[in-house]
Amino acid sequence: MIVDLKQQTVVITTIDEMKKVTADLDGQTLGLIPTMGYLHEGHMSLVKQSIKTCDYTVVSIFVNPRQFSPNEDLDIYPHDLPRDLEKLGAAGVNALFHPEKEMIYPEGFKTNIEVETITDQLCGKSRPDLFKGVATIIVKLFNIIRPQHAFFGEKDWQQLAVIEALNRDLNMDVQIHRVPLMREPDGLAMSSRNNNLSPEERLKALCLSKSLKFARQKIKQGVISSTQLRQSIKNIISAEHGIQIDYISICDPISLKEKFEVKGRTLIALAVKIGPTRLIDNCIVEG
Repeated sequence: MIVDLKQQTVVITTIDEMKKVTADLDGQTLGLIPTMGYLHEGHMSLVKQSIKTCDYTVVSIFVNPRQFSPNEDLDIYPHDLPRDLEKLGAAGVNALFHPEKEMIYPEGFKTNIEVETITDQLCGKSRPDLFKGVATIIVKLFNIIRPQHAFFGEKDWQQLAVIEALNRDLNMDVQIHRVPLMREPDGLAMSSRNNNLSPEERLKALCLSKSLKFARQKIKQGVISSTQLRQSIKNIISAEHGIQIDYISICDPISLKEKFEVKGRTLIALAVKIGPTRLIDNCIVEG
């Protein structure tokens, strides 16, 4: 990758320094892209939107331990800060906020933010710590960085719904921008966790996008039964040995409540485990 030497992304590691930088912007609009690092083109699409929309862009990289349960993949979550910094510099990002865990969660930290109802569905059923951790870190980042705009990808559909709810309910006055899910050329949804897949697992993972494509085709042919569509998706995924299905949801895209039939705008969302790696995917359909 060629790095534009005229643009140097400033690396900020402390809360006080981050607050000082954003306080000195003198009326410039600030965009934030919160990430856990190991950046891919999906992340960079968020960066492009921020640079297009805002005067100053901050990317945060923080692998948030509070959104992982003890049996999850915190210890193997991919990271490569020099690689990420090279991407950010080439894209024209102004600053990277990269704090240590002890900076964000000092000894004696006692506060958690919870969003109700929509966190009971989908990923919230099997990952009880996830959205409490997400909501808490987002509120902290919004308070530290004070963005007017924040950019999130629709691959993490439920996470985005949680962030929109807390932003609205807590009157945080940040404009949340939704950016469409991005896929690899073969259809796999872009994810940092893809890096943990072996070549064989990577091929197996294509069953997620294939099953969504098949479901869209069946809906176009007039199939609207959620039970029938869910079974078709399950058959495609289960044909790949070694994949554990967490959920296949056909639900309302706002409330995330399950729908008996695909009528109107509907979210189809999937979560599976391939070895130790958990992958999600989704699509919106119209019944």
